[in-house]
Amino acid sequence: MKKALFFDIDGTLVSFKTHEIPASAVEALRKAHDNGNKIFISTGRPYIIINNLKPLQESDIIDGYITMNGAYCFIGDNILYKSAIPQEEVKRLAAICEEKGYACIFVTETEMKVVQPTEEVHKIFNEFLHVEHIPHSDFKDVIDKEIYQMTVFITEEIEREVAAQMPGSEFNRWYPTFVDITAKGNTKAHGIEIIMDSIGMPHEASVAFGDGGNDVPMLEKAAIGVAMGNATDEVKSHARMVTDTVDNDGIAKALAKLNLI
Repeated sequence: MKKALFFDIDGTLVSFKTHEIPASAVEALRKAHDNGNKIFISTGRPYIIINNLKPLQESDIIDGYITMNGAYCFIGDNILYKSAIPQEEVKRLAAICEEKGYACIFVTETEMKVVQPTEEVHKIFNEFLHVEHIPHSDFKDVIDKEIYQMTVFITEEIEREVAAQMPGSEFNRWYPTFVDITAKGNTKAHGIEIIMDSIGMPHEASVAFGDGGNDVPMLEKAAIGVAMGNATDEVKSHARMVTDTVDNDGIAKALAKLNLI
């Protein structure tokens, strides 16, 4: 049976050390695609900051995208699913951030802006994730727009307090210093459902690869969930299979073990 393969980006396809896709992973995905398998990206990133998949994009082997943790899914020019955060909850988070001084990134269908940027935002997004400058804005400019994802720089303890005030939103954390927020029900697992229904493949054909907390739903959802060797023990506990690290050819080794290359 041909498979639909879903890959997280940061820490799964792309090394946190080199900020590149290992050559072994690029070659393995090309072979898997040539063998008739489908390749999908499943990421917390909005498409406008997917800037580290050039070798795959140039090879034209990416069949579709789950972005913003499942809030925005598409294949080519066909938008399969998009789900904005309830506007009252956008305004609620904006009010909390303004009062407390929290930095927050707001993402529309085509734009990404940061309000009350801090050195931590620069350190993580510009230096660590190699995202180019994110335009600055203010709350009044973003709260009336259709927002698909908000990324707020708060601790897990504060996150619990904020989440209690936003019952219509989903909180996904994959890095210690910030959390991504989408509309309730939007996860990478839901994204897999959208894609599989669209391409007409059975659930048994789905395979997901991830390393972070926001990957847990799709590792559990897919017929086969593969955790990277660099994932935490908690993430690994939700996977059916654990491969090597991203820097030690983990993707190529997993695809070989699954007889996909």
